[in-house]
Amino acid sequence: MPAHIADRLARCRARMRQEGVAALLVTRDADLFYLTGYTGEDSAALILPGKTHILTDRRFESEARREVRWARVWMRKGTLNQEIARACAALRLRRIGVQPDGLNVGALAELKKFCRPTALVSAPPIVGPMRLLKDAEDLRCTRRAVSIAEEAFTALRKSVRTGQTELELAARLEYEMKRRGSHKPAFSTIIAEGPNAALPHARPGLRKVREGSAILVDWGARWEGYCSDLTRMIFIGSVSARLRKVYEAVLAAQMQAIDAVRPEARMCDVDAVARKHLVREGFGKRFTHGLGHGLGLDVHEPPSVSWRSDAPMQAGMVVTIEPGVYLPGVGGVRIEDDVLVAPRGARILTSLGKRIEDAMLR
Repeated sequence: MPAHIADRLARCRARMRQEGVAALLVTRDADLFYLTGYTGEDSAALILPGKTHILTDRRFESEARREVRWARVWMRKGTLNQEIARACAALRLRRIGVQPDGLNVGALAELKKFCRPTALVSAPPIVGPMRLLKDAEDLRCTRRAVSIAEEAFTALRKSVRTGQTELELAARLEYEMKRRGSHKPAFSTIIAEGPNAALPHARPGLRKVREGSAILVDWGARWEGYCSDLTRMIFIGSVSARLRKVYEAVLAAQMQAIDAVRPEARMCDVDAVARKHLVREGFGKRFTHGLGHGLGLDVHEPPSVSWRSDAPMQAGMVVTIEPGVYLPGVGGVRIEDDVLVAPRGARILTSLGKRIEDAMLR
């Protein structure tokens, strides 16, 4: 068993004892991977005090032999729920905790029916709080995901030509990430030229790069399941005075917010630092989303760095800091970095330049 998996399972079992959960059914894919390193789909794990059971099927037999040979593996013949019920009966489990967010209503009702007389109860949060604070393996993989994304963006910049479409640029960026070992993007790549950049979640289309284009690029790589998430601007040849002002305001807001990142700082207060600066610059109403979010095995995971949350930051969290200003019919600017909350403040994991001179492409 890999050392980081052994440590995570030990911590999971400690939390289970604290919460009075004798058996935990893990059905969320990211949680299953986090606790066991298993990559098979449509699978689950039963975490017991002395043993880990993986429930899967023959499609992933090779993965199971390679990744979880230390666990007991159940190869199902029927549905996953039927195999979970069979395991509960064979192990004589009287009660198991299930992840409320890991099963839909229909699947949970079916599982309860199959598992009788084993009682299924909603488990308190156990794996989620563990994933909130990153361990050494989390950070190793996140840093590599960041590195791949940055190298791919640097390669993309060298290939940009007028006449190319947003879709072409998105395809090239994803190709460059895959060349470097990312098996898929962390999310659907955003390439937004001109007015399309006023849409925070724009989809690449057939708009073409031209002289004077302002292009918003929001992208991320996956490495060993972990995500990176960055946003940079590319200005082709020149930048208008209006967008230059927006860019400088967004960059200052982002840097001030990063300076405010530290343990015990409230999420809403860090958000307010960026928001207040943009209000002073006259763009407050054009910053229409939260400042950032947690990052790990999911590209959007807790915590929420926004005005909605008064939760404190904790050392070990990885978050994005990404203020943006969006001008309908004109364009938009967003700048995003991935940041580790370290004991003495922020440690920026991303390294791409973000001065306006770095965004210019001549």
